[in-house]
Amino acid sequence: MTNRIIEIDEIKQILPHRYPFLLVDRVTEITDNKITGYKNVTVNEEFFNGHFPDFPVMPGVLIIEALAQISGIFGILKMKEDGTYKEGLKTLFTGINNVKFSHPVRPGDRLTLEAEFVKQKMGIWWFNVFAKVDDKLAVKAELSAALK
Repeated sequence: MTNRIIEIDEIKQILPHRYPFLLVDRVTEITDNKITGYKNVTVNEEFFNGHFPDFPVMPGVLIIEALAQISGIFGILKMKEDGTYKEGLKTLFTGINNVKFSHPVRPGDRLTLEAEFVKQKMGIWWFNVFAKVDDKLAVKAELSAALK
């Protein structure tokens, strides 16, 4: 795959998600087996009102969703490249294993999202995913997604 930057307008053409659930702001690198992007985490995120007012922390489930979204972008772009993409195809999160949360994500952080392609079989894609803040690992996991 050609390495290129993908900005928000193109991300919105690839993913069906919209605010407040679109959690990838930019893709900064794509190779044949890896994609990297980020989400700018701002104090204005609605979830910080309740998680937690005195110590705002991005919910882990939303970090996992952001990792699923970056993985979905990779899968859709890969299918477009090899000619197997069909219009209207959606990415559906199917599983997660070996999740480890090791660093909080707070307002003002740039959450770097990485997905390393592991394999694809019968419409299911597997990835090793990593979320980082300033090169500190915040979350790592193995996830799978179906492209249907």
